Amino acid sequence: MSGTKILDTLLAITMVLQSDQERELDRRGLTGPRTHLLWVLFHDGPATQVQLAEALAVTPRNVTTLVDALEATGFARREPHPTDRRAVLVHLTERGVAIMESMDREHTELGAALIDGLDAATVSAAQHALDHVHTRLAQLIAEHEQRLHDEDPHR
Repeated sequence: MSGTKILDTLLAITMVLQSDQERELDRRGLTGPRTHLLWVLFHDGPATQVQLAEALAVTPRNVTTLVDALEATGFARREPHPTDRRAVLVHLTERGVAIMESMDREHTELGAALIDGLDAATVSAAQHALDHVHTRLAQLIAEHEQRLHDEDPHR
């Protein structure tokens, strides 16, 4: 199988996953960035907005906007930090926990369904190949960005 065929398959998978994700999030009244923030809170527990900005690799202002929207829709709430008077902790609400538990369960079920019918050796080989492709893609993108920067450092 050629690299082009693998890339084409990955692009097709990306489009299917993206479309499904957008449809499911929209059905729940969420967006990708809001869900990412909820996912971090669900897996890591309450956090300050600064910690969330670091975890999401966005600006603190962006996190403020996300948390404002999640608070307005009942998925998250701010509470005073127990030891730092200047900070607040962002928590999931009951609604936020329920939606994330549902999404986590669906994530696990979809993962299992995707490999249904494959033997362990095939699953292991596929995981190894996907890990390689992921690492290599990140490398190639970083190299491309570095070349662009070297050609025009004012970019």
